[in-house]
Amino acid sequence: MSAVAYPLVAIGGLGAKAGAEIIQNMPRELRTVPPAQTTYVYANDGKTLLTMFYEEHRRYTPISQMSPHIQQAIVASEDSRFYEHNGVDAKGIARAFVANQQSGAVSQGASTLTMQYVRMALRDSAQSPVEVQAATEQTSGRKIREMRLATELEKQISKTEILERYLNSAYFGHRAYGIYAASEVFFSKLPKDLTIIEAATLAGLVKAPSEYDPASRDKGAATARRNYVIDRMTSIGYISPDAAAQAKEEPITLKLTTPPNDCASIAKAQNSWGFFCDYFKNWWGAQPAFGGNPLEREDKLRRGGYTIVTSLDPKVQEIAEDNVSGRESVDSRFAHGIVLVEPGTGNVKAMAVNRVYSLDQSENGSHSDPKKRARIKGNYPNTVNPLLGGGDMPGYQAGSTFKMFTMLAALDAGKPLSTAYNSPYRMRSIYPGDGGPSSCGGYWCPSNASAAMTGRHAMWSGFGQSVNTYFVQLEQEVGADKVVRMAERLGLRWRTEVDRNQASPEKAKGWGAFTLGVSDATPLEMANAYATVAGDGLYCEPMPVLSVLGPDGAQAKFTNAEGEQVDVAQPRCRQEVSKDVARAAADAARCPVADRPAAGSCGGWSTADSVRGTVGRPVAGKTGTTDSTRSAWFVGFTPELAAASFIADPDNPFNAVGDWQSNKPIDSVATTLREALKGQPTRDFVPPSSAIIR
Repeated sequence: MSAVAYPLVAIGGLGAKAGAEIIQNMPRELRTVPPAQTTYVYANDGKTLLTMFYEEHRRYTPISQMSPHIQQAIVASEDSRFYEHNGVDAKGIARAFVANQQSGAVSQGASTLTMQYVRMALRDSAQSPVEVQAATEQTSGRKIREMRLATELEKQISKTEILERYLNSAYFGHRAYGIYAASEVFFSKLPKDLTIIEAATLAGLVKAPSEYDPASRDKGAATARRNYVIDRMTSIGYISPDAAAQAKEEPITLKLTTPPNDCASIAKAQNSWGFFCDYFKNWWGAQPAFGGNPLEREDKLRRGGYTIVTSLDPKVQEIAEDNVSGRESVDSRFAHGIVLVEPGTGNVKAMAVNRVYSLDQSENGSHSDPKKRARIKGNYPNTVNPLLGGGDMPGYQAGSTFKMFTMLAALDAGKPLSTAYNSPYRMRSIYPGDGGPSSCGGYWCPSNASAAMTGRHAMWSGFGQSVNTYFVQLEQEVGADKVVRMAERLGLRWRTEVDRNQASPEKAKGWGAFTLGVSDATPLEMANAYATVAGDGLYCEPMPVLSVLGPDGAQAKFTNAEGEQVDVAQPRCRQEVSKDVARAAADAARCPVADRPAAGSCGGWSTADSVRGTVGRPVAGKTGTTDSTRSAWFVGFTPELAAASFIADPDNPFNAVGDWQSNKPIDSVATTLREALKGQPTRDFVPPSSAIIR
């Protein structure tokens, strides 16, 4: 019976020493631990909601932004003497003690609003299951602890602040914690707009959210509880008897909202945003600003109450989505995707792929790898795999788009654009062969895609026509290890054991095939690397955010390598190659797209000659295909925007896409750049200096 019997004298007797210690620590326990709050994630306009992240859906709301009706309804239903007691209601305790002794059970609780808040605060600040149990268990010891803390709390803060905290902590059902979430979930409105009827309905829920759920089929219990609250409001004098009678005649009218939670619950109309959202989550999980490990960082995301404005541009995203899904069905085994990055900031503007972002793979097609087909389904049309980058997938071989790294390494080493070689159809390199068809006499002997490429080439025509034997010779002069390091400087990372081994200091000097794009890369990496060229050699880490505000409205910060406090959303840029080197590389990169370089000759033809006419403004880029066209790529850029598109089979990299599909990435990039930049002023590339042209 001790669990239900708690006479007032216990406050001054039982556990006095422990109570004194609790009171001494009270400000720390109840004043410094904020309740969990929902994180809101928006598109780059700061208004279009992508999704939310929460364990407990809650948004802290000042009492000044709450309807007076909800304040009155809570007081009336839970603690009518709230403004008269000092945290513990002596009359209520005595009344409850008698009632509980007579019934032999807990028929009345006598917990004031202040005591209830104390219990919620202790629960929310608990660091272990044991602490949670101590905060919520039905014992006289817990009740006495609440009484002591409630009494002390009322000496520290005002009744208004206690009521505000209570209304932001209480659970109303349907994963709605606090009055902001409850108003949104049940009535799709803000707390300041709640009517008497709505306020009474919500106030009635905190006693037993499931029992009085107004969203259930039978609203009888919810209506009876609401009417009880209205009667209590009348007896206290908050509303008149006539207003109460009229309110009780009205039915409970709900306007339910289910707030999204995590990437998989993004609205169907914006389903493609899920892939960007997933990239954002992976980025967040790698930021030390939000915790010491990925679990701590995810907890911050779900409980920290951040307001995040991402770099996602809904207009550009829609254009990108149309240009990949329109060229390759979501039901295709082949993934066709595109990523767009802003030069000079690294802001990721769009990520689209011909897939449905969904965890449900029950109706997916068969796996394209014969060894896996009997065991698992393919990842189409539904998947949440990070096909575009930002996760742990290695990516896809990017073919001749890697020649950009060789050209940059050569220019960075002092070789001019005019560097020329006689480039035969096939050549013997200085690199060791692997015994395959490209080996001859123990050496690696690469060949060109066509005999028409044979002849003398400088960087313009070598890049424009994608002459393998030209770039192998250029790589030999600058050193394959320098080319590998250049790719790393521009953001590429090695995710397979083979690539890590080949890129190691011991092996990189002999990795001759690197210039032909035999390593895996992601569209995000390639778009960002080419954005460095478009941005005059300024490398910026790819970024999914424009701002990250904490619940206090301050920008989230981290300590950089120099020990400075920096906004976590601030672009992280460094001058990786000189402006002149980047401008020279951009000049040569105008040749593949049939644009006109500032100097030099493109050789009369190019590998993507439709791009300049489609984009309709100065543009540069590079095509890339792998052996047997297992994947096809195009990376294009203007001074304002860089885009990388690919087509490949993520489930089975050996499943060739076919030559006939190699134009799809070219067309996707060209059309997306044109539409995304429509209406913007036309900018030209800055020509390189004569010193680097020579």
